[in-house]
Formats: sequence, C-alpha cells, structure tokens
Amino acid sequence: MKARLIPYEVAPGALKPMIELEKSFKNSRLEHSLIELVKTRASQINGCAYCVHMHTKDARANGESEERLYLLSAWRESPLYSERERAALAWTEALTLISETHAPDEDYAELSRHFTPEEQVSLTLLIGAINTWNRIAIGFRSIHPVEASRAAA
Repeated sequence: MKARLIPYEVAPGALKPMIELEKSFKNSRLEHSLIELVKTRASQINGCAYCVHMHTKDARANGESEERLYLLSAWRESPLYSERERAALAWTEALTLISETHAPDEDYAELSRHFTPEEQVSLTLLIGAINTWNRIAIGFRSIHPVEASRAAA
C-alpha cells in the first residue's frame, strides 16, 4: 500500500482549522479516556487503520487497559464500560452510521442522561472531527507506522 499524498505537507493551512478543533477537545469537559474510546470506535467502524493505530496507542499511553481496547468493537456485550461511556459509544455509532441510523431518539435520550448540553455539543463535534480525519486518512491512503522488522518482511 502506498500513500496517495501527505495532506500535512501539501496543504497545512487547510488542516489548521481541524487541528484547532482538536485542541478544543483537550479543554472540554470530556475525559481524555472517553475521547480516545470515541475516536477509536469511529475509526474501527470506518476501517481507518491509521487512526485505529494512533488512538489505541494514545489510549494505552494514557493508561487505558488492553482489555477494554480489545473489546471496544463489542462494547455492548461487555461490562467494562461505564454508563457514560456506553452512551457516548452509542452516540458515536449513531452519528458515524448516520445514513443508517438517523440518530435515534433512544440514543439521544441516553446521551442526555449522562452529558450536559455543552458536553453533548463537544462530543458531537468530536465524533464529526474523527469521521473527517478518517476520511482524510482513508482517502489519501495514510499509512500507520510499522515496526521496522515487520516493514522489512
């Protein structure tokens, strides 16, 4: 697999608003662990290897357990996620698959039980942003880092 182009090199100014939006999430009331779970789950759904690699690595570096990352694609069947995380993951799936789900009222009701209106906006922007990053990475065939020993094989 070969990258089509490297967007950061070709158009750094075009990506600047996205980078600023990412910085805003760090200042939001959303927990860092939740942010990484949401980014990873959306990236799994979209099949974005680059972003799955990045966000699982970031999550682990910030203390996330391997077990929770392994089970993330099956979070509905696992007791390892809090009610707040479950509401966020359901909203992530609903918005990532928006053409299929149309953001169900049940998912929004659960979101509203666990997140303030301000947090709902931040979470929704986060989900939109990771879906945009996925489309950039997939569209331009961004390649995740590969261990030197595996790259040579």
